Amino acid sequence: MTQYPPSVQGPPGVYPPGMMKPHRGAVVLVLGILGIVFCVICGIVAWVMGNEDLRQMDSGQMDPSGRSTTQAGRILGIVSVALAAFVAVIGVIWVLFFIVIAAGAATSGRP
Repeated sequence: MTQYPPSVQGPPGVYPPGMMKPHRGAVVLVLGILGIVFCVICGIVAWVMGNEDLRQMDSGQMDPSGRSTTQAGRILGIVSVALAAFVAVIGVIWVLFFIVIAAGAATSGRP
């Protein structure tokens, strides 16, 4: 961590005037990729972190040099959530289809 002169140091987590928080673009991007490949929870975290970081970049609180990386990770997070929702809907449709087929087969043998 960067040490500032005592005159500009403040409480931990508070940056001196004129200084911005470092961006977390790489973290957001990795979480977005993990959200698509492994776990939708990572995608949700990437989406939320990306939104918050972009908001802080717009307000001048965070270093804007990682904007494109943050946006890419956020978009990957959104895509991972959309894919998970799509797969869940397809799964529900399949289950309902098999229930209807099984109910039809069970009732067709009766007089």
